[in-house]
Amino acid sequence: MPFPSLHTPRLLLQPLQLADAEQIQPLFAQWEVVRYLNSQVPWPYPDDGALSYLRDVALPAMAAGSEWHWTLRPIAEPEQVIGVVSLMDTPGNNRGFWIAPAWQRQGLMGEACVAVNRYWFEVLQRPEMQVPKAVENIASRRLSEREGMRLVATGESHYVGGRLPSQTWALSREEWLNRQT
Repeated sequence: MPFPSLHTPRLLLQPLQLADAEQIQPLFAQWEVVRYLNSQVPWPYPDDGALSYLRDVALPAMAAGSEWHWTLRPIAEPEQVIGVVSLMDTPGNNRGFWIAPAWQRQGLMGEACVAVNRYWFEVLQRPEMQVPKAVENIASRRLSEREGMRLVATGESHYVGGRLPSQTWALSREEWLNRQT
């Protein structure tokens, strides 16, 4: 299946490429970006962290058809990477994202999630999307609430910022379809 670019009113979502590592590295290596991400993300972030992750993890998973990663780019500046949104065929963890601090609080990630949710449910035909998050990540929780997701599990998880209370939110394909009408 070809891996498409996606569009929103303000964003171009381009499939991740190895060349994106150069722009991702300085954006991602910020505490505000990584503190609520899974503790598998090394911190402090190594100088070759983006290159290693893309080359050794993300791009092979994309080639295997088990993950789908897009860079976020403003339509007005399509060469500029400002974040990443991902879908994964991992039980309990189907979507993840980050956006550079300068681009936060503008509704851009909500737009990106509309596009990737559509891909998840319409193209990939998945029955449910589950997204884990740290309880302290209020912006991420509010996005899930706006999308009509339900809280399905609570617990604790290891994040870059330490062991924190966590939640898993879910949205079924049927619930998503009902919200599209």
